[in-house]
Amino acid sequence: MDNPKYNWTFASVGGAVRVKISSGEDIAHLGELDRKMWTVLSCPVTGLEFDEKTLKIIDKDADGKIRVDEVIATAQWITRILKNPDDLLKGASELSLEGFNKEDAEGATLLKSAKQILKNLGLKKDSISLEDTADNAKIFAGTPFNGDGIITAFSSEKLAELIGKIAAVTGGATDRSGETGVTAEQIEAFYAACADYAAWKDSLTKEALPYGDATADALAAVEAVASKVADYFVRCKLISFDADASGAVDVDIEKIRSISAEDLSSKCEDIALYPIARPDAKGVLPLGEGVNPAWQAAIAKVKALVFPKKNSVTEAEWNAALASFGPYKDWVAAKKGAEVEALGLDDVKAILKADEKAALLDLIEKDKALEAEAISIETVDKVLHLVRDFYTFLNNYVVLADFYDVDKKAIFQAGRLYIDQRSTDLCIKVAGPAPEIASLSGMYILYCACKSEKLGKSFNIAAVLTDGDVDGLRTGKNAVFYDRAGNDYTAVVTGIVENPVSVRQAFWSPYKKVARMINDRIDKKAAEKNEKSMAGLTTATNTAADGKAPAMPFDIGKFAGIFAAIGMAIGLVGAALAGIAASLKGLHWWQFILIIAVIMLLISGPSMFIAWRKLRRRDLGPVLNANGWAVNAASLVRPKFGKTLTSIVKFPALKAVDPAEAKKVRRRRFWTWLICILILAGGAFCGWKLYEKKQAAKAAAAEAAAVEAAAEAPAEAEAEVAVEEAAEPAAE
Repeated sequence: MDNPKYNWTFASVGGAVRVKISSGEDIAHLGELDRKMWTVLSCPVTGLEFDEKTLKIIDKDADGKIRVDEVIATAQWITRILKNPDDLLKGASELSLEGFNKEDAEGATLLKSAKQILKNLGLKKDSISLEDTADNAKIFAGTPFNGDGIITAFSSEKLAELIGKIAAVTGGATDRSGETGVTAEQIEAFYAACADYAAWKDSLTKEALPYGDATADALAAVEAVASKVADYFVRCKLISFDADASGAVDVDIEKIRSISAEDLSSKCEDIALYPIARPDAKGVLPLGEGVNPAWQAAIAKVKALVFPKKNSVTEAEWNAALASFGPYKDWVAAKKGAEVEALGLDDVKAILKADEKAALLDLIEKDKALEAEAISIETVDKVLHLVRDFYTFLNNYVVLADFYDVDKKAIFQAGRLYIDQRSTDLCIKVAGPAPEIASLSGMYILYCACKSEKLGKSFNIAAVLTDGDVDGLRTGKNAVFYDRAGNDYTAVVTGIVENPVSVRQAFWSPYKKVARMINDRIDKKAAEKNEKSMAGLTTATNTAADGKAPAMPFDIGKFAGIFAAIGMAIGLVGAALAGIAASLKGLHWWQFILIIAVIMLLISGPSMFIAWRKLRRRDLGPVLNANGWAVNAASLVRPKFGKTLTSIVKFPALKAVDPAEAKKVRRRRFWTWLICILILAGGAFCGWKLYEKKQAAKAAAAEAAAVEAAAEAPAEAEAEVAVEEAAEPAAE
């Protein structure tokens, strides 16, 4: 819509023209605003200092992003529901019952639901607040039916016990009232399990119970020793095959000897590894005496339940006993309805006989019939969230008004970072290290990893510095971050995007670069000298260790050269100072200051101009874009506004100062300024002398040219006379 019908009001916000939202009518007509005029086209639902429930209400498709269409739909819905859309501008967490639009069908339903909420809570008042709608369980407490398709013990006194049993078996479901209940699916599953379990129990025949009611215990006893017994019979077969194998498959006496000195009662696990009985060629398993002590109890149980009249069994007898359990094992494998087994067969059959499933499902349908009413009650909470938060959201989406208001904070401002004697309020939660797009912002950005052991939280932030110096900042530097709730986190700088911070910083930047260069050269030279000195000392030490005195010849020429160089340097410095004094002689003090100012301007001017231009173009958009926002308009952070985002330390004037320390400070300042002035004056003097030299050279060249021209003129005249004289006889 390039030509909107609605009469919008515009204002300059953050260096760009933006629409001004100042009434509920403006909000109602957001659908008519040209999308090119929206500051933001999309923003994430998470990572913002804003009520997440409100953001999810606006994010209708629940994809984690809020787009323009969703904002428009929300604006049209909430302004239709409210009698006076201007209530949105108040940002209140309470709404009068008269605030619902009774002329709208949904508004009238929500009014009815709001009154129902107050009634359920036992409140008598003419307004409803977020505090009233915050706890669903409290609103629906004790209500037998609330539209969620879950019935509880409150739904039917007669069926309360049965509902409890079904919930215990199936796990149940949490009702809107906070009570545990059951769903239709759980009821169906419960009755199906009861029917299956009863049918399975009835399918058990006598043939499947070879040992009567003790069959299950007998099977468990046999299976506990089955593998060990099978091992025993194999050992017996090996001895029958070859008598010489007896020593190899029988109990190793050395193993017994190795543990005989210890408490054998604690070695049952080791003893249990020996054969269950001593194998022989007969292949008969004893059921009493002769059984491995570690297995005697298990074998005794087998004898009592399976072979009560036998003292030993052959392999064939053992296998026959195992085979007798086949039908019982098949019946156990076919087991169904195990989930209701804990109720007991009698209880299960009683439940099936009563057949109250239909009554339970009728209660479910009765509950579902109130679904629309219950949803309407929950929708009242959504309305109140939007009444409180929607206007604030629009001021951070359609317009970045809250960001440019010094008394407010934008929803993307996560907290405050303290680092290097300053704090910055422009801290934005980010996913990770600095993306390339953030460097296009023209801002100086510190990427920090924040962690709180106390809260068990960790996240990353992009902290933007908009004032002060950056000399002490580096990767790995520690800082402290405070979130909007006042919780503190340890912050570590993980990345830096470098850009100008202030014009003042740019002014001193050239001098600091020169100072760093000089320091680096001095450090390099000092290191070289130190290496040479250490090498010489090492050589001298080694020579002395060999019993030889190190040769230390005195070179008079070297010392003469050193003294000559020192004298020449002193002479040059003196000459320079004298030249400076002579050139500045006759100048007024203000002229002297002006010269210094001009020199400093020539040095710092380009850096300051570049910084000034970049500072005026600093844009928050790329930083937000790197965090999942789709920023549609320039969001400039000009120098004046930037100073409100970063606070630099300011110490008060000291009332009591140590005189000796103050004297040192004054002396240090004096010499610092004197050296700076001499350097600048020396540069001015050299420049002036160079200029005079060039002017003198030009004058000398002009004078030489004039002399040469004067010398050539008589020669030309004489040549002309000679030509004329030669021409006269020829004419005669």
